[in-house]
Amino acid sequence: MKSTSKTIETPVMSNKYAQKKVVAIEAAAQVFADKGFHGATTQDIAAVMGIKQGSLYYYFRSKEQALQEVCEYGFENYVAQMDKICARAQPFQATMQMIITSHLTNYRQKNNAMKVHNDQRLYLPKERRVLLKELGTKYRRLLESTISDGISSNALRADIDPHFVAYSIIGICNSWGAYLVRDEALDLFDTIEQCADLVLRGILN
Repeated sequence: MKSTSKTIETPVMSNKYAQKKVVAIEAAAQVFADKGFHGATTQDIAAVMGIKQGSLYYYFRSKEQALQEVCEYGFENYVAQMDKICARAQPFQATMQMIITSHLTNYRQKNNAMKVHNDQRLYLPKERRVLLKELGTKYRRLLESTISDGISSNALRADIDPHFVAYSIIGICNSWGAYLVRDEALDLFDTIEQCADLVLRGILN
């Protein structure tokens, strides 16, 4: 009977912990977004969760670990969205429009985890950025694959380098994303359209 009871209860407890862990990560994301990594304390995170500071150790062993998990949480969801876009069967131009829209919209969404990732991930030591680097590589390779598919379908010139073009598109989106954060008056949809127009049609008459 005892063995049966444990088999039933363990998944429930595991699921409950997973839910509470997400709450902890989102609380940490809110604190880091508001106060920055150096201005935040574990007491601040615990206060947002409504728990004692000592209980936070159940979720994070240090403030640095909290920052790492916030950055990973935000970026994992972001790359998962890229995965979904690239998995759709649609013309190259439609896929690229969706990629640019997703990339730039991220900068205007009230997404604390991605804001923290974009602004504060470099506060993490190199060894804590391994997964973030892997996720960044996956995002770039998905974009490179999309560009290669565009070449294969004759939507793009055959002589372009997918690696170079992928980095260029990411650079354009990151640069304009930073402007969108700094200038709230800058129109998101106009920025998306201009970036997409530049990527898809270039500047030649």
